[in-house]
Amino acid sequence: MARMAQGKRRMGWMGWTAVCVVLLGLVGYAAYSHAMQNNAVAVLDSADKLLNGGDGAIQLVADERYGRDPAQKIEMFVPRGAKGTLPIVVFVHGGSWASGDPHDYRFIARTLCAQGYAVVLAGYRLYPQAKFPGMLEDGAAALRWVQDKAARYHGDPARMALLGHSAGAYNVVMLTLDPQWLNGVGLDTRVIRGTIALAGPFDFLPLDSPATIHSFGDAPNLASTQPVNFARKDAPPLLLVTGDADTRVKPRNSRELAKRMSDAGAPTAPVLLEGVSHESIIMMFARPFSSDTRVLDTVLPFLAKVTAPSVAVQAQGR
Repeated sequence: MARMAQGKRRMGWMGWTAVCVVLLGLVGYAAYSHAMQNNAVAVLDSADKLLNGGDGAIQLVADERYGRDPAQKIEMFVPRGAKGTLPIVVFVHGGSWASGDPHDYRFIARTLCAQGYAVVLAGYRLYPQAKFPGMLEDGAAALRWVQDKAARYHGDPARMALLGHSAGAYNVVMLTLDPQWLNGVGLDTRVIRGTIALAGPFDFLPLDSPATIHSFGDAPNLASTQPVNFARKDAPPLLLVTGDADTRVKPRNSRELAKRMSDAGAPTAPVLLEGVSHESIIMMFARPFSSDTRVLDTVLPFLAKVTAPSVAVQAQGR
């Protein structure tokens, strides 16, 4: 049984995609073809939607752009029938800064809205349309949108946390640690209650892959592109989650950033999940893979802690 469980955890991305394709067959060839033409994440999202019985539990309350480029878009979801204000989770997708669409990550909204959060899926310009620091400028602009408009849609901008996977984890951590990006849109990093980084690249010099060379190779100061160089004591809390089976973004990235944060006076320890790969760490937010609860068991308590109402807010509500 132990070997079977370990084998299940280590199943690769293609294996999980095959499972999703079988599930999609239940709703017909047309749905399967549409999903495959998008990408594997779209397949995953379609399977999650099917297994959740559709999107009846969540409500799309905003579908807007925060810039002129089609990639500069926002989708915001809340639990259907939401009342009052809800803490906000802003999710930023991965894709090597060259691919990905927030629309394909609605499974994040299905999962987190069920826990009482408003969820913002934020897109950003991708290579070759944008290189560093374009992804950070866009991330800051998306957070400006949240601060300005989320309250219209049951979101509480004073209780905002960030969540990112892979390249998206890089984006949210840089927005959290390097104040210049939020300062550029008139915000302070203190608007971020906490940041969750899943399988993020934080210390990747020298540039040795097409993805990093394309997106960062023109930066005049490469040291300024590395999150580890911005570790500071007064940063918002970080939760660094990675898998020991991740061969794409090696766990040493999370270990090194945690060490730099601890050395700076903000004790931080990475969460290392046994047998979890680069892809499976995000797949565990979607059905049927959320039956392995290790990622959510780490993420949800952190979110609950950092987005809890402040004493001042509680006093106002009395």
